[in-house]
Amino acid sequence: MARYFDIHPENPQRRSIGQVVDLLRGDGLIAYPTDSCYALGCQLGNRDGIDRIRTIRHLDDRHHFTLVCENFAQLGQFVHISNAVFRSIKAATPGSYTFILPATKEVPRRLLHAKKKTVGVRIPDHVVTQALVAELGEPLVSSTLLLPGHEEPMTQGWEIKEELDNQIDAVIEGEAGVEPTTVIDFSDDVPEIVRVGSGDPTPFE
Repeated sequence: MARYFDIHPENPQRRSIGQVVDLLRGDGLIAYPTDSCYALGCQLGNRDGIDRIRTIRHLDDRHHFTLVCENFAQLGQFVHISNAVFRSIKAATPGSYTFILPATKEVPRRLLHAKKKTVGVRIPDHVVTQALVAELGEPLVSSTLLLPGHEEPMTQGWEIKEELDNQIDAVIEGEAGVEPTTVIDFSDDVPEIVRVGSGDPTPFE
């Protein structure tokens, strides 16, 4: 049964954030709000959590998981990024964008796109998400909470708890966006808009 945390959207309670991070460090899987929509998240080394995300969302090995990062210093440890691409991404973050880039050896192989060896990264503009990642001290492995057969991601914490109560370990109730991120593929240094979502795609056209 999933624990339920009601965390203040502007002033997250440190105790609650700490409790959620303890769950993550204990190989827990959480549902949490972001500036785009709700996401499923677990720690980098949590093999079971990653498998559970795949099961819940019916994902194959071509799916790009996203590493939700606190800042550029952290992001730079996990992806290869040229100066030109750095400037483009820097101008658009924090925000509702996911960028697909070649992964460094710091990224576990099971998180990579099977053929391209790429991974998604993002720096969200969301107080609760930032507090979680800062307390965790490493990126949060994430995937949009879009269930099989649903056309839109889930946006309400209590609905997520009802739907996934026995499949995840915690739900954070909070303010979330209602649209997934805009996804930009920088695998070849030239931006390719893969999905138009809540982030304005114009800078990458």
